[in-house]
Amino acid sequence: MHSLPIFVRLAGKPVVLVGTGHMADAKARLIERAGATIVEEGHPEARLGFVAIVEPTEAAIAANRLKAQGLLVNVVDRLDLSDFTMPAIVDRDPVLVAVGTGGASAGLAAALRQRLETVLPAGLGNVAQALHRARDTFKTRFPDFTDRRRAIGGLVAPGGPLDPMTEIADPDARIADAAAPTGGTIERVTVTSADPDELTLRAARLLGLADRMYHDGNMPEAILARARADAERIVGPLPAMALPGLSVVLVWEPR
Repeated sequence: MHSLPIFVRLAGKPVVLVGTGHMADAKARLIERAGATIVEEGHPEARLGFVAIVEPTEAAIAANRLKAQGLLVNVVDRLDLSDFTMPAIVDRDPVLVAVGTGGASAGLAAALRQRLETVLPAGLGNVAQALHRARDTFKTRFPDFTDRRRAIGGLVAPGGPLDPMTEIADPDARIADAAAPTGGTIERVTVTSADPDELTLRAARLLGLADRMYHDGNMPEAILARARADAERIVGPLPAMALPGLSVVLVWEPR
């Protein structure tokens, strides 16, 4: 992973923008959409800066000047000068999907964004807001964090009551019927390549849902990285009795 994706909350925060013309105008619109305030260089509370200057030498001078002031800087079309890159964004407020290529190809990121625009429902933000409203209710009904996560996972699973890839007319009503899955499920996944792009759709889905993974210690790290960050990684055999949730047994059989 070449970069750490983060979402920075900028509402009411000062952000420096250096440059003029259409590139600077585009950055200004993006900054303002995030609720930030565009300020001049030298603002004591600014932590982020954008440089939108076409001429290479001038862009480098401006970037170095902002960095000397302690700012993290993005320079339009200059990956070598940038501390961070800007993704293509799909906005389903409060849901944001960011697509980045680490500066390799803005055109590819834009093409992926356009595809996602066509498949993500317009009402996806309503589902997110309904889940947010239900947070306290979920904590009361499911005091255990793992049970709570499984209940929400069941709601948003493919074909579930709140499947995020479908339009949901009344998400609040569907949330009211949520229940934590009971018992344990064991799934076996055979991995034949160290390339995670060669995982089957079933394998990729199970890794994304697994509460824990069992393997013999030879499983490539790139495969294990496709699971949730909080999924347990266990080297060794399954216990005699299945644990609650989804356990995935990974079997390494390289071609």
